[in-house]
Amino acid sequence: MITISLRPVGRYWGTISFASTLYLCPILDLLLAEIPATLQAELRLGLQEALVNAAKHGNNLDPSKTVVVRFSLIDNQYWWVISDQGSGFAPSSDSDCDTDPIDYLPPDEAESGRGLCLLHQIFDQVEWNRKGTELRLCKQLENRPRLSLRR
Repeated sequence: MITISLRPVGRYWGTISFASTLYLCPILDLLLAEIPATLQAELRLGLQEALVNAAKHGNNLDPSKTVVVRFSLIDNQYWWVISDQGSGFAPSSDSDCDTDPIDYLPPDEAESGRGLCLLHQIFDQVEWNRKGTELRLCKQLENRPRLSLRR
């Protein structure tokens, strides 16, 4: 089941919650509905990685546990806050990431941290809460020139 509340307007946050699953297409479609087309493919990859981590590694694909995503556009920044009901983890420093994108292909079954490095490649800000159960992601839009009211 997917629960949606409050479409983000201005500084308001929308919320999507869903039972732990890897069937993420409809959730990703909802989260990316208002995103500019030029950013959609990249952000879909990053959000999919974050949602898979929450459902699979955080909640162990337990359908009684939910993943909650809050999202908003604030001052030319898209924000997603993804929470799971797992026991949490301690993320390694992003300085440990090898930034060569070719290292992400092909994926193997061993946990190597490539997914976390991928998040750092795609998003401008990647932050976890202390417990490791909530991930905050931010993508900065290019600043648009503001019209001056002065003459």
